[in-house]
Amino acid sequence: IVSSLNKFTMAPNKKAKRAVEGINSRLQLVMKSGKADLGYKTTLKSLRNQKSKLIILSSNTPPLRKSEIEYYAMLARVDVIQYSGSNVELGTACGKYFRVGSVSVTDAGDSDITKKD
Repeated sequence: IVSSLNKFTMAPNKKAKRAVEGINSRLQLVMKSGKADLGYKTTLKSLRNQKSKLIILSSNTPPLRKSEIEYYAMLARVDVIQYSGSNVELGTACGKYFRVGSVSVTDAGDSDITKKD
């Protein structure tokens, strides 16, 4: 009986779900009222030009690319958020119909996404 119970996994807890919904709604507000650069190349450009306020990386970003962006962000003193979903889900959260591996928020607009929790 015990071995059959281990096969079932529990549903994601409410806190994790709420956190994802919170960042999704904040990201939608940034896309509507602020400015954000989508993609790897433009993220690196905004980091090099000191225009970035926050970086969001998808969970399936390749390790080398992720470490490069994190290194540039550390030099520019910019926070990096690891998005819990894949690049498809990050693109959907941004309101786009394509995959987005990284988002660089340059102007938060009405959103409080750059504020520390």
